[in-house]
Amino acid sequence: MTIHYISEQFSLLNHFLAEIRNIHIQNDSMRFRKNMERIGEIMAYELSKTLPFTPSEVPTPLGIKHTHVLADSVVLCSILRAGLALHNGFMSFFDGAENGFVSAYRYHENGSDDFTIKVEYQAAPSFDGKTLILIDPMLATGQSVVAVLKQLLKTQRPKTIHIAVVIAAPEGIALLEKELPDNCHLWVAALDERLNEKNYIVPGLGDAGDLAFGSKL
Repeated sequence: MTIHYISEQFSLLNHFLAEIRNIHIQNDSMRFRKNMERIGEIMAYELSKTLPFTPSEVPTPLGIKHTHVLADSVVLCSILRAGLALHNGFMSFFDGAENGFVSAYRYHENGSDDFTIKVEYQAAPSFDGKTLILIDPMLATGQSVVAVLKQLLKTQRPKTIHIAVVIAAPEGIALLEKELPDNCHLWVAALDERLNEKNYIVPGLGDAGDLAFGSKL
């Protein structure tokens, strides 16, 4: 697996990352969603630099311009519900992409800290031979991403897999390196220190889904 850390160079990405973490700013849900969307746009642009392009002739009012356009078909797939705002940012740049959605959540039996990942809903187009971009804001243990990809890959094989996360823990990255195929690319906006005893990212930002859409039962 190839890993891309895209906040290593200073840019507005770092500004938006600071705002989604800041407890004095992040509780404005609309601003949180907008910042996630902006981060998605920046990540989509950086990711696009690694995709194949093909020559193209574009007619203009004054002649023909020889240029290059995206060669591959792209499918964006988000893990519900936290991935939706980030997904919107990717759609702004990959505006011709097809879109899929999968639900995954931590299931704590009898209220214990131990959990399994439940994948219960899937709505995705065919991505055989296409570029699949899996979108999830937080990579904590990595179990959700692994479970979702194993579900998606049961019947189809994409040409390339890109996983886009905003904040990652080293433990999650280690699991993905162990479990995922070699043709995967992991895009990380920010690498944090560790997981705590409840498997939440430290310093992280809290629950991205709750901050974007409100607390759940």
